[in-house]
Amino acid sequence: MDRDSVRGSVEMTAAMMISGTIGWFVLMSGQPVLSVVFWRCAFGALTLLGICAALGLLRPNVISLKLFGLAVLGGVAIVFNWVLLFAAYSRASIAIATTVYNVQPFMLVALGALIFKEKLTFAKLFWLAVAFAGMLLIVQAKPGGGYTGTNYMAGIGLSLGAAFLYAIASIVAKRLKGTPPHLIALIQVCVGIVLMAPLADFSVMPNGVGQWTSIVTIGIIHTGLMYILLYSAIQKLPTHLTGSLSFIYPIAAILVDYFAFGHQLQPIQFLGSAAILIAAAGTSLGWKLGRSVPESVKA
Repeated sequence: MDRDSVRGSVEMTAAMMISGTIGWFVLMSGQPVLSVVFWRCAFGALTLLGICAALGLLRPNVISLKLFGLAVLGGVAIVFNWVLLFAAYSRASIAIATTVYNVQPFMLVALGALIFKEKLTFAKLFWLAVAFAGMLLIVQAKPGGGYTGTNYMAGIGLSLGAAFLYAIASIVAKRLKGTPPHLIALIQVCVGIVLMAPLADFSVMPNGVGQWTSIVTIGIIHTGLMYILLYSAIQKLPTHLTGSLSFIYPIAAILVDYFAFGHQLQPIQFLGSAAILIAAAGTSLGWKLGRSVPESVKA
């Protein structure tokens, strides 16, 4: 492995481990979900504004009006994706919400078939069936091991909604090829500020150092720093390695949920989660049935 690949692997691993801890900070912030998303966008915007300024991305004509409009559309999808996913944490647990959220590659495949007329191969349909079976196992299982969520099935539904919105944002991102990713991220969090400001509950402000630390960490670390690491890694790594390392995210979330909150998955939930993650890997990396070598790599 060359030097760039090693560095990219370290950056991607760090980015996914950071992503895996966001659920803990969301719950520890003690804030309503809409307020958490607002503060994430606000502190994320400050961080990304400095990054974009340092990279010289704030000059005129960096992005066309058409692409700016697409970035705004993607921002609406990604911001409400955060709203639904964060809302799912307190209902279905961080581990289950994050695992169910990882069905989004299949939604992306379906949207690709509908919008871009991409071919649905037998292998893709097989992995879709595996993921669906895993979903059924998770949904039918009763929460256990320290679970104190308010509405398990609602959490599952919110996670699926978040996955769908992320798939929409990914479709939009395909149209933004060549646009500086840090600038896209800045536009998205600015869209979030506009959308969430009227909805956030400012009468319930973060109380004390702990809650403010959680909020600021979500904005600076989980948004600004994570974007830097993620995009830097993507530029250095082949797509199949990026896809492989992305599965650190749900694994990290499951571990955080267990050690921080004592949410222990039942055997049937472990089986369902494994089915979803294996199927997502097969779809993302283009695994062909009967062969161990990826058939193709997702762009």
